Amino acid sequence: MSYNLLKGKKGIIFGALNEQSIAWKVAQRAVEEGAEIILSNAPIALRMGEINKLAEECNAPVIGADVTSNDDIANLFTKSQEHFGGGVDFILHSIGMSINIRKSIPYTENNYDFTHKGLDISALSLHRILQTAMKMDAINEWGSVLALSYIAAHRVFPDYNDMADNKAYLESIARSFGYYYGVKKHVRINTISQSPTRTTAGSGVKGFDGFIDYAEKMSPLGNASADQCADYCVSLFSDLTKMVTMQNLFHDGGFSFTGVTQAVIEQMEK
Repeated sequence: MSYNLLKGKKGIIFGALNEQSIAWKVAQRAVEEGAEIILSNAPIALRMGEINKLAEECNAPVIGADVTSNDDIANLFTKSQEHFGGGVDFILHSIGMSINIRKSIPYTENNYDFTHKGLDISALSLHRILQTAMKMDAINEWGSVLALSYIAAHRVFPDYNDMADNKAYLESIARSFGYYYGVKKHVRINTISQSPTRTTAGSGVKGFDGFIDYAEKMSPLGNASADQCADYCVSLFSDLTKMVTMQNLFHDGGFSFTGVTQAVIEQMEK
């Protein structure tokens, strides 16, 4: 069901790779709610993924951008302003990568070259996007920026490795830039800590299937799906949440504030 929450709004969605991606679902929901969007991802992801299928469905142009490149980000905003005839009203940052995880390198033995690369892509990219947007006046008054995070930024999940550090830094950037962009142009910036979700990136984490089952038992409402996350993102892009900023918002069925559940106790007693 559509409520026209984003009627007349324009946005950029980073990170849609395939139908499993949360960014893919957000793009679909944003368009259903009346928005016009641009899709962006790294050049290698554009070759590997299925983004052209989504672009056709959403009637959206695809503009590649390496988010570790200031020039690529500036080019993206230049082209977005040309396409829309002005600034954007919302941005989704759904970007994350850990070479240490891909190569099964334990956290205590991280390769720092890999760590730096992952930090640049997963967290510093948000700073680059916001810094460039501010310089180019690319986000409209009362715009909304969301970045996808995870509870491992606050608590230890051993197999999440250096992505936990990346997400912690991502949330810090959102808070800090949320202050400066809020004062300058009432742009709000938040992160969403989503339930474990079967995306291409999430499935690369060791023991992921077991943890999804555990989180389901630990969440009073159960795990939040990618589609439900898309609904939440749309609400935060809309004018109904204009005074929400600098927050890390847990969208996890209550997992983040539950100590233990009867289902987990029963499982442990088997």
